[in-house]
Amino acid sequence: MAENLALPLELTNAPPVVIRRRTRELLDGIGLPHTAERFPDTLSGGEQQRVAVARALAHSPDLLLADEPTGNLDEATGERVTSLLVALAREHGTTMLIVTHSATVAQAADRVLRLHQGRLTADG
Repeated sequence: MAENLALPLELTNAPPVVIRRRTRELLDGIGLPHTAERFPDTLSGGEQQRVAVARALAHSPDLLLADEPTGNLDEATGERVTSLLVALAREHGTTMLIVTHSATVAQAADRVLRLHQGRLTADG
C-alpha cells in the first residue's frame, strides 16, 4: 500500500523523505497503518476505497473530482469513506466536486446541485 500512496508524490518529484513521511501520515489518517506492505488485492473493498481517497489527496490538490466515490460500497462503509473524504479534503484545503446518486454523500456536501436530463433543476 505504501508504494501505491507514494506514486502521486513520486510523480511530483517530492524528496524521498517527504514521500515516506506523507505516506505514513496518509496510512495513519485512513486507519490502515498496518497495510503498508500489503498488496491492494488483499484489502477489502472499503479498505481499497480508503486508499484511493488517500492517494487522490496525497499531493494536496486544489480540486478533486469524484464520480460515485461510494458506489460499490455497503451503506456503513460508504458513510465511513464519505466522512474520510470530507475530512481529508477539508484538512488539505481541497475543493471537491462529487457526482453521486447517494443521499448520504450529498448530505455531506456544503452545496448540492441537482441535474435532470442534463439541466440544472435545483441549487441548494
